Amino acid sequence: MKRLIIIPTYNECENISKMVERVMADELMFDLLIVDDGSPDGTADLVREAQEHYPERLHMIERKGKLGLGTAYIAGFKYALEHGYDRIFEMDCDFSHNPDDLTRLDAMLEERDMAIGSRYSKGVNVVNWPMGRLLMSYFASKYVRIVTRMPVCDATAGFVGYRREVLDAIDFDRVQMNGYGFQIEMKYSAWRLGYKIGEVSIIFIDRVEGTSKMSSGIFGEAFFGVMKLPFRKIKRKTTL
Repeated sequence: MKRLIIIPTYNECENISKMVERVMADELMFDLLIVDDGSPDGTADLVREAQEHYPERLHMIERKGKLGLGTAYIAGFKYALEHGYDRIFEMDCDFSHNPDDLTRLDAMLEERDMAIGSRYSKGVNVVNWPMGRLLMSYFASKYVRIVTRMPVCDATAGFVGYRREVLDAIDFDRVQMNGYGFQIEMKYSAWRLGYKIGEVSIIFIDRVEGTSKMSSGIFGEAFFGVMKLPFRKIKRKTTL
């Protein structure tokens, strides 16, 4: 069983080395792919240093410029499929997603096709967020559920595991959203294609080091993009 974690980075020099060490120490022996968008703070240099210690398990894609969360993950998904990984995980670099919870997401993939590390499946499990941001996130997921009827409590979650066949079936060229709306669109696409989604309750702790990448533009893209989802045809990717 080959497992890959994908972490997009932009200016994560305070966190990247610690995150690499935590992932490399996990008993499930995950491989790790960093997708760095030209971080000017030297994030990629730190990854290259770590690759000397983990040459077989730590990989990196370097991109020129800040190209967005969605395209970073799609680049990572394509890498995972091309290199024969069976289970693929999304995770943030800032430790808001606890690496210790990876084993629980992996266990969920024994019975589901997609596993979500959910902040809202059992109440509200978010620590250190300003009330305004918490309410925006919580009601965004409620809004998604009402508009799309998708039975997911945390539609904007970025801590996610996929079985390979889910990513094989999604046509990345048809994915339209690039910010946090991308997370909603991926879950919706998997659900519409008939895949089973499970949620694992986690505690989300806001970053201690580094700077958040959230912006009003990201929120706006997600809000209006969700309105269009029920009217789109979600087709399984065809292979030649």
